[in-house]
Amino acid sequence: MIALAKQQNSMVYVYDANNRTLCTISGELVGFTSTTVAVKSCGSIRVYDEKGRFLFNK
Repeated sequence: MIALAKQQNSMVYVYDANNRTLCTISGELVGFTSTTVAVKSCGSIRVYDEKGRFLFNK
């Protein structure tokens, strides 16, 4: 479960409720929910799960 996603330079860091890093994704943070992270990369918005697995383009 995603508790926090934050932008640091060109990377998005995704954390759980215990502040452990779940994954890091290259790009610009657009938004997140408890299960997904949306990141702008290469001109499109890509949605990933909490393990950093690509799900779909928006």
